[in-house]
Amino acid sequence: MKPVAKVEPIPDPANKPAPPRWLLSVAVMLTTVMVILDMTIVNVALPHMMGSLGATADQVTWVLTAYIVMEAIFIPMSGFLAAWLGRRRLMLLSIAGFVASSALCGQADTLAEMVVFRLFQGGFGAAVIPLSQSIMVESFPGEERGKAMALWGVGVMLGPILGPTLGGFITQQLEWRWVFYINVPVGILNYVLISRLVRPQASQPVRFDLVGALLLAAGIGSLQTLLDRGNQENWLQSHFILTLAVISVLGLTAFVLRSRSRPDSVLQLRLLKDRNLALASLMMAVFGMGLFGTIALQPLMLERLFDYPAQTAGLVMAPRGVASALGMFLVSRLIGRLGAPRLVFVGLLCAAGGTSLMTGYNLSTSIAWFVWPGVLQGVGIGMVFVSLSTLVYETLPGGATDQGSAIFNLARTLGIAVGISIAATVLTRMTQVNWNQLGGHINPYNPALAQWLGARQLQLDDPLSAQLLAQELGRQASMLGFVDAFRFVTLSFILLLPLLLLFRRQACAKGEGGRSLSFKRTD
Repeated sequence: MKPVAKVEPIPDPANKPAPPRWLLSVAVMLTTVMVILDMTIVNVALPHMMGSLGATADQVTWVLTAYIVMEAIFIPMSGFLAAWLGRRRLMLLSIAGFVASSALCGQADTLAEMVVFRLFQGGFGAAVIPLSQSIMVESFPGEERGKAMALWGVGVMLGPILGPTLGGFITQQLEWRWVFYINVPVGILNYVLISRLVRPQASQPVRFDLVGALLLAAGIGSLQTLLDRGNQENWLQSHFILTLAVISVLGLTAFVLRSRSRPDSVLQLRLLKDRNLALASLMMAVFGMGLFGTIALQPLMLERLFDYPAQTAGLVMAPRGVASALGMFLVSRLIGRLGAPRLVFVGLLCAAGGTSLMTGYNLSTSIAWFVWPGVLQGVGIGMVFVSLSTLVYETLPGGATDQGSAIFNLARTLGIAVGISIAATVLTRMTQVNWNQLGGHINPYNPALAQWLGARQLQLDDPLSAQLLAQELGRQASMLGFVDAFRFVTLSFILLLPLLLLFRRQACAKGEGGRSLSFKRTD
């Protein structure tokens, strides 16, 4: 009987010692920031792109949709690709492709060109996020994993939060094309750092289920497009959205039935039997839903109702990013003593408290009340994100890091898409409801109406009165719509709290099995 050949890892070329962890952390964080920043930095540049690309306001949003859809398709495949190509090789390929497609985006002259190049950009950048998390997890020992996730979380959370601020500055001071060109020098630096600091790995002979991969791509891609375009297309009233919904349901159902027990599946769904991974992924999806629903709505509110310029709106939101970094720092210092579940609990309370303060907004709210609730919410964001990212790996087998990271980050990506869609829908529908309710109070028998008109030296039958009343009615109804959306987000954070009781803790050194969470460390 012939002996089975073992696949040995590629030795370090010069038997060098491992690079300093802090330097590796900086390299990984910079790469993560570069990719995630592109999810939001382009938003404020869209109006400036319309003229250059010859696109309408509705058409130009495909610049965002193309990136998000390709990212959602390729994130779940990152675990398979890492095993097939090797983590370092895949990371370098992703960075090189992302930089090249960014340069092409800056050169685009038509909407079709831009959409195609954004598809490439999203596809190449997708693997960076789960890969960077896997690299951080395996580069730090278990007792320092909280610090590793805090460093990684800085990149993941600061990117979307600071994107509008940086995008507004670049667009106003330079040109919208520099939103893409800025990735070129940063990407080259990241490529050099990763190539020097991440050790090579041997690729593995991995079987590949092509049919399953196509089903997953069709299902995820259709779902992401549906979520991104649904509110604009009036959801199931549109044949386009209805077709996407059918494709998504059929594709994902067929993928689950085909791949749940296949060893060659690009996404190992059997890992969801790990309770921590399943719960952390679910909580991250719901938390991302609420978080990014808020982040998407607040600049819209500031610009539409309070007439803040885009750059000013971005600066108002910037303290939330700084507070998130503070929350991550607190987790890195406290997680060893208090444990991740307690910190998730405190973080959810902070996030819910900050969002709850937003439900008190009105058209007379000062700028300070836009900043401080965001700061409180930001501290909670940092604590929840890092703690959940740590809990994912506490009971996950070491060899399943890449696949577990792919599942976790897919949940985060879909949660963001669902959150933005729900928040936009709640805003649209509740604004209409509030418009109808408030409109009922505009009648000759309402003394408040007479007082409001008298302050402007107008009568109800004056032609200018109808115009001013319609304008004020729209503003007030829209403000209440934003408040209703913030109230929904607050409720979503609170509903996550009971799930903390279901987590299992890592087995202790004596080999005990995991046990139900009691908010006491068992390691």
